[in-house]
Amino acid sequence: MRMEYVTAVLAVVDLVPPGSAVSYGDVAELLGAGGPRQVGAVMSHYGSSGAWWRVLRASGEAPSGHEVEALKHYLEESTPLHGAFEAFSRTGEGRWRVDLATARWAPGEADFDQLDVISDQLERQLHKLSVPDDEMTV
Repeated sequence: MRMEYVTAVLAVVDLVPPGSAVSYGDVAELLGAGGPRQVGAVMSHYGSSGAWWRVLRASGEAPSGHEVEALKHYLEESTPLHGAFEAFSRTGEGRWRVDLATARWAPGEADFDQLDVISDQLERQLHKLSVPDDEMTV
């Protein structure tokens, strides 16, 4: 995984406000690079430094193995939820998920300006890495 991509994914995640969420695919689409699996790999290996709980599967399910901690964040941030989250919070039993249709982050104009900067920078860095340094390329 190229660090340029990691940095770009984490920068997008940093833009997602409290109480909102995005899917792995949303992040890839906003970046214009990679796909849900690549974003998931970044979040799995490098996401702990950011608001990892705001990036989930398209189903709205919390990241596997982190449901308890994620639910605490969702409740603190008043993220819209479906299912037996209250029972799960008390007992660890019950199925629940983020109501992604309601919680999905809708970037504003200023957010899109920042997203453009992030994706343009990623594109330039990846292009630089892919251009051969053979002194013959124009």
